[in-house]
Formats: sequence, C-alpha cells, structure tokens
Amino acid sequence: MKEIFVNLKRFDVPVSLGGICPRENSKEWIEWVIAESIRNNLGTLEGITVTYLLPESLLIPAMEKLKCYEENDRKNIFLGSEGVYRGDVAKGGNFGAFTTNLPAAAVKSMGLSWSIIGHSEERKDKLGIIERFDKDYDTTKASIAVNSMINDEVVCALKQDINVLLCIGETAKERGEGTFEEQKPRIKKVLEEQLELCLGGTVEVMKNNKIVIGYEPIWAIGPGKTPPGKEYIAFVSKCIKDYVKKEFNFDIAVVYGGGLKEENAEMIASIDTINGGLVALTKFVQPVAFEPEGLKNIIKKYC
Repeated sequence: MKEIFVNLKRFDVPVSLGGICPRENSKEWIEWVIAESIRNNLGTLEGITVTYLLPESLLIPAMEKLKCYEENDRKNIFLGSEGVYRGDVAKGGNFGAFTTNLPAAAVKSMGLSWSIIGHSEERKDKLGIIERFDKDYDTTKASIAVNSMINDEVVCALKQDINVLLCIGETAKERGEGTFEEQKPRIKKVLEEQLELCLGGTVEVMKNNKIVIGYEPIWAIGPGKTPPGKEYIAFVSKCIKDYVKKEFNFDIAVVYGGGLKEENAEMIASIDTINGGLVALTKFVQPVAFEPEGLKNIIKKYC
C-alpha cells in the first residue's frame, strides 16, 4: 500500500486575512475538498491511501462531510490532525488543563485516525522557545529536548490508537559541506539520533496502529532551494528502514516529505525504499493552491 499525505496547513485562513484559503468561509472550502476528492475517486484508488492532515478548525467539518458518502467511495481517504500535545487526558487524572493544546484523546474523539508529529515547522517552533531562553543554547542538548518532547507526542497518539506520520530530517548545518560521500556519515548519524529518541517506547504502546516516517530534507525546503535527487533520497530512506528494523525490530514505511509534486512524482516512485509522499500544494504559481484534481494528477504520475 502506498501512502499519500496532504498537509493543508493554515488553509483555515482566507486570502483576505493573509492566508491561502481561496474562500472566505474555510468550512465551505474543506467541504468542497472532500466532495471533489470523492468525485475524483481518490477514495477508491487501488493500493493508494490519501490522508488529509488539517488544522484543528477544519477537522470536524471535514469528518462530517466525509461521512456523508458511502463507505466504499471513501474507504481509502483518512483524516488527521496537525500534531497532538505531549500530555493527554486520562481517566482519574488530568481531564481539562490543556488550554491551547490538542490532546490525543480529543483527536480520537473526533474519529480521526492520523496525526503528523515532528514536522520541521514544529521543530523550529520548539527550538525558537529554547532560543528565547538562551540565545547561545547547546545545540546537542536542545536537539535531545526537542526529540524527547516529540517522543512524548508520538506515544500519546499511539496510546489513543492514532497512526503517526513522524517527520525527521537534517538541516544544512547538520549535513555539512563537502561531497555527498563525505556528507553521508553525518546525515546518517543525525537521522539515527532522531529515530532513537523519537521512537523510544513506541513498540510497547502500539496497538493496531502504525508509524510512517516522513523524510524532510530541511536544507532544501523553501523558494529557490534545490531538492535532493534520487541517489540522496534512496540513501536516506534505506538508512531509516535499516535502522528501525535493527533497533526496533519492525518494518517501517518511509514517505518523501520534501514535497511530492507532478515534477518529481515519477522519480520518487522509482525509489524502492520510498512508500509514498507528502503533498502541500498542487499549484505553485500565483495564486498558489491545493486542488483535489491536481492531487489526482500527482498520484497518476506517481503510479
């Protein structure tokens, strides 16, 4: 089974307020996305699942709209949250002290089956808090702190039987200078350290759910950046699979999180150790946009 994830971050903010949602009413927009996804048969693609990861305000309207369709028409479409908090509601324990935070129990109560955790933007936010406290922070200690918090989030999600898309990746500084052969040991070390910290204790709490790794080449994200090629992605995804199998004794799917699009879909699909991708937009010229028909075109190229 190939996994296609769509991260619709901040599509709850209309263009008039500086966001990206093409409609003033974001609820109407996400309902349109779900309807168009069904119309384009994204829920019945053979061997392909499509998971929409949404900001909190769009989760319930998306779920309600999806439930309007016959199960056979939506069987391969799933919904997920953009993260969970590192603590959770518990019977006989903390039931409500989570102002501004989304506990995994709330995600579960909405009927969602996925959450994206450890995205590069989440990591940047956590590091930003550390930097506010200490501008000269120790990068090694800060990395351990961030990854340990992400691990708490992963464990909370798994305990609620929520599948996790766990994002990892290296920065330009971590990758370092030199040829690719010279960079390989540094890349491998960074990714293995992230996996070690983020996956600790997960095997013990997994139920019928699963973890998928989203590889983000952080150094290549943003306008004007050159994305990694086939050899680079193949090396990284194999390293991830080998490490998880060796240290945690289970096979893990790896998807390309640097942006799956029509231009790179065929190349990504040709890598045996990649099991899908993470999509953000389908249209990259102004006005940039996400459209289910465009997603279908990406999937066609990928398949």
